[in-house]
Amino acid sequence: MLNLILSLFLSTILAMNSHQNTQLELIINNGKSDNGLVRVLIFNDSEGFPGDYTKAFKALSTNLENKRAVFNISNLPAGKYAITAYHDEDGDGKMSKNPFGYPTDRFGFSNNPKILFSAPTFEKCLFEIKEGQSHIQVIDLR
Repeated sequence: MLNLILSLFLSTILAMNSHQNTQLELIINNGKSDNGLVRVLIFNDSEGFPGDYTKAFKALSTNLENKRAVFNISNLPAGKYAITAYHDEDGDGKMSKNPFGYPTDRFGFSNNPKILFSAPTFEKCLFEIKEGQSHIQVIDLR
């Protein structure tokens, strides 16, 4: 019985440590200026993608330096993710749009898919992070 408890304890510790080695470095390029913030939504499910922050797995913001922002995200569970990013230059917490509804803030998505008349699908933006690995995702705002 003691061996079983010890075995379960050790496997739990190993599982927790493997999450600690899973990292995502997210690099956002092409901000319009260094004003405001880059806002990022990380989704692990298509529900709410691309803009519903209440359905996002994680919501992050950071400043820009030289029109670039870098996020180092630790302990991210292995899985498939899709990311939305935009440069909130005026800092109002909302994506600015023109009268026709097209964003005037610079924006981008993981995998940098082609954008024609609407946001790309969740599937086009998906990438996978494997257990215990580091991953780099670069998003070029447009």
